[in-house]
Amino acid sequence: MATTDRQATTLALAHALSAAERGLAVIPLSRTKLPALRSPHRDDPDPAPCHGECGRFGHGVYDASTDPVRIRELFAAAPWATGYGIACGLPPHHLIGIDLDTKSGTDSSAALRELALRHLFTIPPTVVVLTPSGGRHLWLTGPPEVVVPNSAGRLAPGIDIRGAGGYLVGPGSRTDHGVYSTAPGTAHIVPARCPRALLRLLLPPPRTHHPAPPSAGGHGQGLVQFVLAAHEGQRNTRLFWAACRAYEDGIGPALVDPLVEAALNTGLTEREARATIASAARMTGHRP
Repeated sequence: MATTDRQATTLALAHALSAAERGLAVIPLSRTKLPALRSPHRDDPDPAPCHGECGRFGHGVYDASTDPVRIRELFAAAPWATGYGIACGLPPHHLIGIDLDTKSGTDSSAALRELALRHLFTIPPTVVVLTPSGGRHLWLTGPPEVVVPNSAGRLAPGIDIRGAGGYLVGPGSRTDHGVYSTAPGTAHIVPARCPRALLRLLLPPPRTHHPAPPSAGGHGQGLVQFVLAAHEGQRNTRLFWAACRAYEDGIGPALVDPLVEAALNTGLTEREARATIASAARMTGHRP
C-alpha cells in the first residue's frame, strides 16, 4: 500500500506540473479530495484570517501556484497526496468549473441542456473531466473583470459551480472512489469561453430595488444601489452584472455615469469601472 501511495503521489505531482505548464495553478489533494495540507492556524485559539500571508503552507486554494519549484515544495510537504486541485478564477484562464453531479439522483446533464434551450446558449467544445462517480466537470473560462462565485445546486439540481476561491480535482488524481480522467478527445483542447448567457446566470442577482434617478427609472436606481452595496472582492462582479442588466433593459447608456460614480464610491478607479461597463456592453451586443 505504501508503494502504491508513493506511486500515486509521483503521478499526481507529474500531472500537477503538466497542468501548471498550461497556466493552471495547482495544490496537492488527499484521497478525500480535500487540500492535503492542514491549516497552520488550526490550533490557534483565535486565528486571524490568513490567506498565506504568514508564509506557511496549508491555506488551501490560496497556496495554488504555477511555479514548478513551489509545486514540488507543496508535494514534498504532503507526501500522502494522491491528487491535485486546480484553482478556479485565476489568470490567465479565469477558470470556471461546471460540475455535473450524479449523486443527487437528478439528471444534471439534462438540466444543463434545458437551461441552454431556455436561455439560448450552447456549451462549446471544451475540456471535460470524468469523475469516478460518473459525473463530469466542464472547464470554461471567464472574462478577467468578472468574479464568478461558487455555488451548489443554485443553477439547477445536481449542478455545482466552481469559481473564485474554489478548485477542480485535476485529471489523473486518485481518490478513495477512483481516478479522475480527461474525456477522450478533450485533453488538449483549450478551455472554451463561457457563453455570455450562461455567465449572466452564474452571477449573483441584485436583492433590492430603490427609488430611481430621473434618467433611468426605478430599476436603474436599484442597479446603482446594488453596485454601491459591493464589498471588496465583489466590486467588479456587481458592476459587470448591473451593467449587463442595464444594457439588456435598454437603459445602459443612461446608466453609465451613475454606475461609474457608484463604482468609484466602492473603491474602483474610473478606468476600471469604464472598462468593466464596456465589457458588459460588448457581452450584451451593444457598442460601449
